[in-house]
Amino acid sequence: VPVSMKEVAGYIEKQVAYLSGGRGAESSVIITLPECSDFSDIPEEVLAKVLTYLTARQPGVKFIIILDRRLDTWTSIKTALARIAASFPGNLHLVLVLRPTSFFQRTVTDLGFRFSQDDFMLKMPVVMLSSVTDLLRYISENQLTTEFGGTLDYCHSDWIVLRTAIESFAVMVKDIAQMLQAFGTELAETQLPEKNSAVELLLLAHTEKYRRLKDAINSVMREGRHLLSSLESADETSSALACSRRLIAQLRDMEMAFDGFFDKHHLKLQQYLQLLRYERSFHEVRRFPDLERKVLVLVLQEELGRAQVMILQGHQLAAGHHYASALVVQRCNELRYHCDTLTSAIRAKRKTLAQMQTLLQLLEEAQQWCDEGTYLLANQLVDKLHSKEVAQAALRDIQKFQEGAPVLLSAGPDELIVEYESVLTSHLQKLIQARQSCLKKLADKHKRPVRTVAPRADHPPPAKSPVFSPRHGHTGDQVQCSYSCVRVYVHMCVCVCVCVPSPFSRRVMKELIETERTYVEELLAVLLGYRAEMDNPSLSPLLPISLRNKRDILFGNMPDIYNFHSRVFLQDLESCLDTPEAVGARFLARKENFQVYECYCQNKPRSESLWGQFSDCAFFQECQRRLEHKLALDSYLLKPVQRLTKYQLLLKELLKYSSGCERVSELQGALSAMLDLLKSVNDSMHQIAITGYEGDLSELGRVLMQGSFSVSISHKRGTTRVKELARFKPMQRHLFLHEHALLFCKRREEHGEHADKTPSYSFKHCLKMSAVGITENVKGDVKKFEIWYSGREEVYVVQAPTVEVKRAWLNEIRKVLTNQQKLLKGLSLVFWLSPWLKSSPA
Repeated sequence: VPVSMKEVAGYIEKQVAYLSGGRGAESSVIITLPECSDFSDIPEEVLAKVLTYLTARQPGVKFIIILDRRLDTWTSIKTALARIAASFPGNLHLVLVLRPTSFFQRTVTDLGFRFSQDDFMLKMPVVMLSSVTDLLRYISENQLTTEFGGTLDYCHSDWIVLRTAIESFAVMVKDIAQMLQAFGTELAETQLPEKNSAVELLLLAHTEKYRRLKDAINSVMREGRHLLSSLESADETSSALACSRRLIAQLRDMEMAFDGFFDKHHLKLQQYLQLLRYERSFHEVRRFPDLERKVLVLVLQEELGRAQVMILQGHQLAAGHHYASALVVQRCNELRYHCDTLTSAIRAKRKTLAQMQTLLQLLEEAQQWCDEGTYLLANQLVDKLHSKEVAQAALRDIQKFQEGAPVLLSAGPDELIVEYESVLTSHLQKLIQARQSCLKKLADKHKRPVRTVAPRADHPPPAKSPVFSPRHGHTGDQVQCSYSCVRVYVHMCVCVCVCVPSPFSRRVMKELIETERTYVEELLAVLLGYRAEMDNPSLSPLLPISLRNKRDILFGNMPDIYNFHSRVFLQDLESCLDTPEAVGARFLARKENFQVYECYCQNKPRSESLWGQFSDCAFFQECQRRLEHKLALDSYLLKPVQRLTKYQLLLKELLKYSSGCERVSELQGALSAMLDLLKSVNDSMHQIAITGYEGDLSELGRVLMQGSFSVSISHKRGTTRVKELARFKPMQRHLFLHEHALLFCKRREEHGEHADKTPSYSFKHCLKMSAVGITENVKGDVKKFEIWYSGREEVYVVQAPTVEVKRAWLNEIRKVLTNQQKLLKGLSLVFWLSPWLKSSPA
C-alpha cells in the first residue's frame, strides 16, 4: 500500500526531507535533507516512510541527495549517511554532502571520511563538498534553490498543498471507480421484470442513477483539470504532473468504459420492453379469432390489418439488430399463417353474405307473392262458390297464381338445402314446405260450397312485412334484442330472426384501449427523450442557460399524468375489453385522479410562452432527431389536452351503442363527469389570468361559471336612487362566479405580431355572495337580470348574450344562495341549541 501524506505529514512539515523540483545529471531528481537538529531522533522506520513517500510513483528514476550539514558534526554526517544507505528505497545516483564550515569540524570530517570512505562508497556514491559553490559542478544553478545559491523558486507550504490535492484527487478517482463497479454489478445482476410498467420504471431508475454518476464523474474531472492547471502554473515536478495526468487519463478511460457498458444495458432494456409489447400484441392477435358466424367481416379485416402491421413491426425490430431477432422472426412466420387463416375466413364469410343477400332478395319476392295470394283467397267470397263453374274458375285462378310462384318457392327442399345450407334455417324450410302443401290442398279442394267465416278480431288480415313493404306496419309484439337482427316475414306474419351479436361497442372499447396505450407511450417518450435529457451533461452545451432549471414550467406535471395512466387507468380500461359497459364505473372511480389535468392546463400558457422563446434551439432539434419524431415537442405537449377531449367523444360513442344496457346510467355519469372536468379546466384557465386582485383567489372557492356580459351599475344613496351618469353607460365585463363571491373583471387582449394571444382579466370589483340578491326579469329585455348588493345599495343590471346563458347563470346563482341559506339555518340551529346541549347530562 503506498505511503500517504497523512502518515508522514508531521515530518514533511518539519522539512526533514523535501523535493524542490530540481534536476541533476541524466534528469535525476534532487532530494534535499536540510539542517535538522532532531534528525538523529527520527526513528529509522519513519525516515524510511518519508523517503519512500518522496520516491513513490517514480519508477526507473535516479535520485541525487543533497545532505546539508554545514552547521553539523562529522558524527551527525556519519549517522545520516548510514541511515540513508540503510533505508533509501530508490535508485540512488549520488549523495552530495555539504560538510561543516567550522575549521575543527571540517578537519574531523575530512579525516573521518578518509578512513570511512570505502565503507560508504560500497553502498552509495558520496561526494564531500567544501562549499555551496562546489554544488555547481554537479547541479546547474537554475536547478538549485536559493538557500544553495541557485535560482529555483520553491515554497514548501505550496508543495504540501499541491501534494495533498493530488492525493485527495487520487482518492476521489478511486471512489468513482468503486461506485462505477458497484453500479455495473447492479446492472449485470438486475432481474428483468415481466410487466411493461415495471420495465419502464426500471429504465427511469437506471437512467437517473446514470445521470448522478455522470455528474459525479464530471465533478471529479473538473477537480483534476483544475489541479493539473495549478501544477503547470506552479512549474511543479514532472512526477507530480505525470501523476495528475495519469489519474485524469484513468478517470477518462473509466468514464468511456462505463458509458459503453450502460449504453449496451440501456439498449437491451429498451429492446426488452419492445419485445414485451410485441409479445403482448402478438398474443392478443393470436387469441382473437373466434372464427364463428357471429364475427363480422369488418372485424376480421381489422384483425388482418393488425396482424400485417405486426409483421412489419417485427421486420423492423429484426432489422434493428434486436437481441431476440430469432424469436421475432418466428412470431412473424406465425402471424403470416394467421393472416392466411383470416384471409380464408374472410372469403368464406363474404361468400356466405353474398348467399344471404341473394336469399333475402328471393325472400322479398316470395313475401310479395304470399301477400298477393293471401289477398286473393280472402277476396274469393264463399257465397259465390256454390256452383261448380264458379268454384272451378276460382281454382283456375289459384292454379294460375301458383304458376307465377317465385324461384325460391318453385325449387324443391333439397335444392334449397344445397344452395343455402349456410344461411337458411330448418325452421324456414318447414315453413316453405307447409306453404307448398297448403297451396296444393287449395288447388285440389272439393267443389262443395264453403261456409262463410268472418275474420276474428284477434286474427286480423295479414299485413305486409315492414322489411319488404314499408307502407304497412307490423302489428305483432315488439321483441327487444341485444343483437343486430334481420327479420324475414313469410306468409301469415310468421317471423324468422337471424341474429348477429353487435360488435360496435367492443370496437369503441378497443379503440379506447389502443389509443390509451399510444398515449402512455407518447408521454413516456417525451419524459425520457426531452425532460430527462435536460439533465444530460453531454447535451448541456445545446441547452440555453436561461432554459435550464425550467423543465417543470415547460412540462408541467406531466410525470403525474403519466404515472396515473400507466400504473392505474390503462389497466382499468384493459379489464373492460369484454364488458365495455363497465367502463363508466372505471371513469367515475378515478374521477378525483383526473384533477391532475387541471394543474397541467393551468400551467399551459406558461409552457407555451417558454416554448415560443426557445422552440428553435439546437437542444430540442437534437432530441427530436434522436426520437425520430416527425412533429416538434409542442405537438406532444398538447397531447394531454387532446386526450381529455377524446374521452368524452368515445363515451358518447359507447352510449350510442349501449342504449339497452343495464349500466347505461354509469356511462352517462362518466360522460357528465368528463364534460364537467372540461368545463372546470376551462374556467380555471380563465381564472389564473386574473390580475390585480389583492387577496387569495383560492379563498373564494371553486369557479362555477365565467363569461362576458354587458353590465350597467346604479347606486342608492339615502332614500333617493341616483344614477351615476359617469358609470351608467353599459360596460363590457367578464364575470367569474365563485362559491363565495362574484368577481367583475375587464377582459384585455394584446395586439401585434409578438403579442400574447391568451386574454388577461383586470380585476374591478368583488361581491360577496352572502350579501347578494337577484331579480330575474328586467322590463324591456328578456336577456337582462339584476344582481343587487347589500339591500340594493348597489344594483348591477347584467345583459347576457342569449336567453339560454341568462337561465344557466340564474340557476347557478340560485343554487349558491340556497346552499348559503341552508348553511346559515344549520348554524343558527346549533347556536340556539348550544345552551341546552351544554346543560344536558352526558
